[in-house]
Order: sequence, then structure tokens, then C-alpha cells
Amino acid sequence: MSFLVVLLVLLIEKLTDWKDNAQHDGPWLRGLARIEANQRGETSPWLVLALTVLLPVLLLGALLLALEPLAYGWLSLPLHLLVLLYALGRGHAKRELGPFRDAWRRGDSEAAALVAERDLGLAAADPRSLMAAIQAHLLWRSHQGFFAVIFWYLLLGPMAALAYRLLALATEHSQLAGVRERAAQLQHAFDWLPVRVLLVSFGLVGNFVTVNRVLLPELLNWHISARQLLAQVGPAAAEAGEAKVEEAGIEQLDAVEGLLVRTRVLWYAIIAIWTILG
Repeated sequence: MSFLVVLLVLLIEKLTDWKDNAQHDGPWLRGLARIEANQRGETSPWLVLALTVLLPVLLLGALLLALEPLAYGWLSLPLHLLVLLYALGRGHAKRELGPFRDAWRRGDSEAAALVAERDLGLAAADPRSLMAAIQAHLLWRSHQGFFAVIFWYLLLGPMAALAYRLLALATEHSQLAGVRERAAQLQHAFDWLPVRVLLVSFGLVGNFVTVNRVLLPELLNWHISARQLLAQVGPAAAEAGEAKVEEAGIEQLDAVEGLLVRTRVLWYAIIAIWTILG
């Protein structure tokens, strides 16, 4: 059933706007704000995460357990689909890069910098640094918005996918430094394995020799973040080289996007083969 769910998610993401309709964070964010407003919130960040992340995951597990015996488990299919759609990343990274691409292609680096800061929250000292930051942003959004979610869904099911997304939301939206710090630590743990699987996939569809050279020294490094590792290895796998300016920069961005598309195709092929053999 996992391959069917992932395939349906792919079709929904590409052909409809249902993903946006499934991703209503308002109730969860209001619940997080209320819990953090409690005096115990500041002194008990783990309690905040238990109530906002662990509790919803356990409730989902209980619901899945109740549906599993019914109709050979097929009644749980809509729930799997809804949870996976919710767990995917917010927004559309490629679409959000449109205004930046237009400004960069015109050679207007000032406009590109303003658009990057306005739409993506990115700032850099010079055009080369800005293009490097854009590439890193695209890689990170693809990892935490798709690949990591699919990885944990296939490995441990919808509960793990939901836990990953709620931790990412807590890291981004929590008003308490202690909660953000601990949510980021847990997300780092969740990211450690899938980001390395993703980078190995980059090697299979990109420049394997370069990926091998850049990745091996950091392969077992627990302290390097997934975002930093992606920024180091991703452009190398796409053979983008050092960040460039003007039209060459757009070609580099296209190379990174092409790498991500090929990696998605590889993952779908592996999931299909795994399903058939299983």
C-alpha cells in the first residue's frame, strides 16, 4: 500500500492543489502558542514537545490501529494519504524561485537580492554568495519537504512522517528558545540517516566520484547539519561547480533542479521494485 500512497501523493502534488488544502497548520500552531503561554512552558520544553508532537503522533497511531482490522486495512488508505500530504513541505520551492530567476536572468543582481530576501528570507554579501545560498535553499527544501518525509514514511509509516513535520514546524514557529533548540535537536536526529541516503542517491544519478570525495569525510559526522551537508555535496553532484553570476548562475540552478528530478525518479523506481519484490 505504501507505493500506492506515494504514487497518489505524486499525482496530487503535480496535478492538483489538494496538498495546500490538506496543510492547515492553524489549529496546531494555536495549540502550540497556548501551551507555550503556560508558565510551565518556559521551564519544561520537553513537556511542550510531548504535548504538541508526541501526543498527536500517538493519537494517529491509535486511529491507525483501530482501522487496520477493517476491510483488510484498506480503510486506512485515505488516512495514510492525508497524513503524508500534510507531512510534505509547505509551499512550492520551484514556483517561489520564479521572481528570483527573472531578476537574475535580467542581470539585475540588486533586484534578485531583494526578491531573495523578501520571498525566501535569504541574504548574502555578493551575487556569488547569493546564488550559493539559493542552491543550498533549494536542496534543503527538497530534502525536508519531500525526501526525508518519504524516507520515514516508507521505513516507519505515517506516524514517523507526521512526527518529522511537527518537529520542523516547532523548530520554525516556536516562540520559546528552549523548545526550538530541542525540536531542532530531534529534527537533526531524524535528518541524519535520510540525508545520507539522499546524498548517495545524488551520486547514483550525478557525479559519483565527486560525491564520494566530498561525502566520505563527513559520512559519520554527527555534528554537521543536514543543511550544511547538502550545500557541500548537492552542487558537486550536479557538477554545478562554484556559484556563478548572470546566465551561468541560472544554468547552475537548472543543474541542481535536474539532479533533484532524477533523484525523485530513482526513488520511485526503487520503491516500485521494493514493492514488487516484497
